[in-house]
Order: sequence, then structure tokens, then C-alpha cells
Amino acid sequence: MDNYTDVIYLLLLGFPIGAKLQMFFFFVFLSIFVLTLTANIAIITLVKIDQHLHTPMYLLLSHLSFLEIFYTSAIVPKLLFIFLQYNSISLPGCLAQAYFYFSLGSTEFFLLGVMAVDRYIAICNPLRYTAIMNGRVCLQATATCWLVGFLSILVMEILVSQLHFCGPFVVNHFFCDLSPVLKLSCSDTRKLESAVFIIACFIVLPSLLVTIISYVFIVLTILRIPSQKGRQKAFSTCSSHFTVVVILYGTVIVIYVRPTHAYPAEINKFIGVFNTVITPLLNPLIYCLRNKEVKVAVRNQLRRKVLRNKKSL
Repeated sequence: MDNYTDVIYLLLLGFPIGAKLQMFFFFVFLSIFVLTLTANIAIITLVKIDQHLHTPMYLLLSHLSFLEIFYTSAIVPKLLFIFLQYNSISLPGCLAQAYFYFSLGSTEFFLLGVMAVDRYIAICNPLRYTAIMNGRVCLQATATCWLVGFLSILVMEILVSQLHFCGPFVVNHFFCDLSPVLKLSCSDTRKLESAVFIIACFIVLPSLLVTIISYVFIVLTILRIPSQKGRQKAFSTCSSHFTVVVILYGTVIVIYVRPTHAYPAEINKFIGVFNTVITPLLNPLIYCLRNKEVKVAVRNQLRRKVLRNKKSL
């Protein structure tokens, strides 16, 4: 212990590539970040201004877009600074970034579980849908998702903050993910890593189980619909959500719900880029491209804007 120096600032290693590639990826990720913010803000605005989208399904979708904005904003701005060779981050800043990253990610899992239940009620109990999924229930469900998501990670954050951190000062990642940060600790982290694994399973697996059960009943109900057109319409209402679920759960389970050091750091970085940079952009695109009501709402708003412009001329 006497040979170590207390950590005050850390260096995020990022991607050890040449200067020209650093600038190239800076502009690539900057463009993706701007597109992500624009797409998610567009979803939120569209749901707010279009009366046809004032339903529980799209209220939950707007919450998901709101969450994605903060989720990607917790990671990408610092990643852009890393490409500009500003690699340092304070230890409190690092722990804060990790807290928001995991809290927002946990909230997204719970929110996707609620969205799966919403689709289950809409397809399997359509006559009772408006009575069960009213505005008050949606508000309570989304508030619970945010509360449980942030409180569950607070336990992990308190445990991590009690560790004694020391050199080396380099985090082999582009953000303050838990595993590379724990390598900087002089304390014994084996029990903490086991606790983190349990917390990850507590967050991911129950929401995944709820989603799977919901979709089993959804599929069974759809298969009993006599007309092919009716089956296609029912599938179209949940295909976007199902696609997002597969992408998110697949990447996160590969990264976190598995034994420590199962994959090299570079592979974890690549999956981390997909999870923190690409997925927040894919989600609004998937809902726009695969959802008929959203596409209709977009066309209606564009048509109205064109008509207003013509009248102003």
C-alpha cells in the first residue's frame, strides 16, 4: 500500500489508434450523437403534438426516447473529448458517469418490461386495454421504472465508493465501466464483483422474464387470429418493441451477465460502442421505420408544415 498513490484523476485509454483515425472517428461519433439527439427529440415532440399518438404505447415510447437522450449524453461527450486527446477524468466524475450509465440502463430494462406488458394487454385483452392502461397507470409505471432503476444502482455505487483506489491511473476503456475501474482498487474486490453480478442479474433477468412471458402469450394470441391480415396487424404493433428488446438484452447480457474476464477488453469496447452509441440511434429509427402509426404521424406533420409554408407565401 505504501508504494501506491491515491487516485485523483484517471486516464481513459479509449482506442489506441493513430491521430488521423482519432479525428475521423471524432466526426463519425459526433454525427451519430447529433443524429441520436435529433431523432429522439423528434419522437418526443411528435408524440406530444400529434393527438393520435396520445396513447399509453407512445407515452412509454416518449419516455424511452427521453431516457436514450440522457443515456447517450452520459457517455458520448466524454468519448469525443478522448478522440481530441483530453483523456483525463476525476475519480468523482468517473464514479458519477458510471452511476448515470448504469442507472439509466437499468431504468431502460424496466421500461422495456412495462412496454412488453402494455403490448400484452393491448393484444390479449383489447377490450380492457383502455381501462387497465390509463394515463394514471402509465405515469405510475414509468415513475416506478425511474425510481427502481436509480435506487438499485445506488447500492452498487455506495459499495464502489467505499473502495480504496490507487494506481495505475489508466482505465482501459472509453468510459468508466465498472470492471476496468475496479482494477484500480487496492482493496479486495472479489466480494464486490460477486455482488455486482447479482445486482446485474436482479435487474436484467426479471425484466427479461416479464418480456419473454408477455411475448409468449402475445404470440399464442396472434396465432389464434383467423385472418392473415389481422395477424399481420397484431405483429406490426409489437415488432418494433421486440426488435429493440433483442438488441438491448443481447448486448448487455454479453457484456455483464457472464463471468468476469470472459472477453478481452477490446471486444468489450466494441460491444460497448454498439450499446452506448449505436443503440440509442437505432431505437427511434426502428420505431419510425417499423411502426405504421408513427410513419403516418410524421407524414401528417410534414404535410401540415408544407401547407403552412404555402399559406405564409
